[in-house]
Amino acid sequence: MTALADAVDASRALTPTASGHVERDGVRIGYEVFGTGEQTLLLLPPWAILHSRSWKAQVPYLARHFRVVTFDARGNGRSDRPASVEQYGQRVLAGDALAVLEAAGVGDFAFVVHCGSAEAGLILAAEHADRVRGAVFLSPALPLTPPLPERTGHSFDAELPAYEGWAKVNRHYWAEDFRGFLEFFFDRCYPEPHSTKPFEDAVGWGLETTPEALAKTLEAPAAGEDEVHALLERVSCPLLVTQGTEDRLVPPDRGARFAELTGAELLTLEGAGHCPHSRHPVMFNLALREFAERAYGRRPPRRIWRRAVRRPKRALCVSSPIGLGHAWRDAAIARELRRLVPGLEIDWLAQAPVTHVLEACGERIHPASARLAGESRHIAASARGHELDVFGAWRRMDEILLANFMVFHDVVRSEDYDVWIGDEAWELDHNLHENPELKTAAYVFLTDFVGWLPTAGGGADEAALTADYNAEMIEQIARFPRVRDRAIFVGSPEDVVPGTFGEGLPEIRPWVEEHFDFSGYVLAPGDPVSAAGFGAGDRVCVVTVGGSGVGESLLERVVAAAPEARRRVPGLRFLVVCGPGIDPHRVTAGEGVEVVGYVHGLPALLATCDVAVVQGGLTTCMELAAAKRPFLYFPLARHFEQTRHVRHRLERYGAGRAMDAATATETEIATAIAEAAGSAPATADVERDGAARAAALIAEVL
Repeated sequence: MTALADAVDASRALTPTASGHVERDGVRIGYEVFGTGEQTLLLLPPWAILHSRSWKAQVPYLARHFRVVTFDARGNGRSDRPASVEQYGQRVLAGDALAVLEAAGVGDFAFVVHCGSAEAGLILAAEHADRVRGAVFLSPALPLTPPLPERTGHSFDAELPAYEGWAKVNRHYWAEDFRGFLEFFFDRCYPEPHSTKPFEDAVGWGLETTPEALAKTLEAPAAGEDEVHALLERVSCPLLVTQGTEDRLVPPDRGARFAELTGAELLTLEGAGHCPHSRHPVMFNLALREFAERAYGRRPPRRIWRRAVRRPKRALCVSSPIGLGHAWRDAAIARELRRLVPGLEIDWLAQAPVTHVLEACGERIHPASARLAGESRHIAASARGHELDVFGAWRRMDEILLANFMVFHDVVRSEDYDVWIGDEAWELDHNLHENPELKTAAYVFLTDFVGWLPTAGGGADEAALTADYNAEMIEQIARFPRVRDRAIFVGSPEDVVPGTFGEGLPEIRPWVEEHFDFSGYVLAPGDPVSAAGFGAGDRVCVVTVGGSGVGESLLERVVAAAPEARRRVPGLRFLVVCGPGIDPHRVTAGEGVEVVGYVHGLPALLATCDVAVVQGGLTTCMELAAAKRPFLYFPLARHFEQTRHVRHRLERYGAGRAMDAATATETEIATAIAEAAGSAPATADVERDGAARAAALIAEVL
């Protein structure tokens, strides 16, 4: 077993504590271990059509409470694809599981099996009862009730004139169109609307095996009905079986029959399909943790009850870590909120880079923040030069977002708050609407944009996906208006982009006006700041790209244009602010150019500069607009918020000059800086009372 290197996929919410391979009869099985402790949860792969990443929604949460072990089935992932049929099968899978546990140093364990690995789970529970503390069977594919009629009567080996429906489970069709089979199969796994992301994940993981390897798993020996019943009779550990009523692979009565034969606890999932662990992960995670804790005999943690009217008023704030703008406006709102609600205690569930701002403002960071997975790291890793497909990056961040919601859930389950405030905490908003029964406090949602919008380079697929995300949000809010006690749009109705949420969906602005209150723009707190040593007579160009760690290529291009700009504007000096996400030592400085890292109070510095060059984030641009400073902004390509939402707002105010990083030359950049440095923009006035207005709206729910 070897420790992993630091470099891991930035989309993963949790790094394994250890990773390795175990070899059985010349076949290598890849496995990973997460978390620490003696109480272990083993998550078995359901079939070689998927590998262990299919448990990505469970691992980060469960690993905070147990040691979690996963491994890849033969035929997929980091495990080998043996050539012999005899090297596959459920007894082989059970043996692989035991070998992995031995390599990881695990004694007793509880486990979870899904669908096709149910027989292997029975073998473990029946034949190794001295080690198994409990088992969860999710949609067990066991011969306990008649199969779904549409799955019967099809030959796996016969060459057919056409392949429709379950006839696609056929070796000849797999050889011809394996992706087509995977898309059919996983479409049946996810009958719930708005399942595009887990569906895409599953198809992608399926493509990591081969038709030949998958065929061998079907040809391998399997237990007959009598043998399965014999195994069931030998199982004595605590059992939980879950079954979705909309399962289109395993008959919905299968779970109930399993419970009847074994005495298992039955959790029926109304409206759920075959994969609730990935489509409804919050519910599944909580049920799994509760069962595993009981199986291990854990006692509930001690809690202190406080009489409600004697408790101080408390707020928990969740501020989006993608950039620093949310932190600045949230700190301003918190300052005003404390004036309106004396004695209010505010905790922040936050991570870098926003913690740089909050800590400098004297705010209290909740200790659980240390458990949050890195959202900004993922966003930075998704950028390519001056391009960031922010919608695609957001979708790929689903594991991180869910893990962070589960951190939030654990905090609010163990502590009392009067209000939860989420500033563009879309994962909080989504999961509360998906699980409205978890809402135990007033909830306020803030955002400065509404509507996932396609970009020019996204094509028809992106248009369909963004519309699907918007449709889900619209449906959630229509069904559960009580989840949001207050929704605040940081801006004015005129700042909402024109157009619709997608084909067949409402117009954006009327919908936002119906469902949001408007605070006007929220400016950062007006703390004084030193202009980095510049004198009163200096002419200063501030160059900054925000706090997300994206934009280093733009900084380099502006630095390269600086000599020509200084020739055109004698005495012009450049202050290049890299922020907390970019190493200033990687940006080359020259004469008249100073490169620094994070600067607290950057909004006040922007208000005093002669000209600025920025990326396209709303906060930086609006601070410049409010100060009526001339500036150039370079929206990130494929960044729908910067290219559409922010640009619409800036054009309404008559602020800034938009430039294209892909086409602008260094000479053009230098010329634009020189022209802007001598200008006096006729920018419309920006609201100065937005923080107070937002705080007043929040105070009403307190």
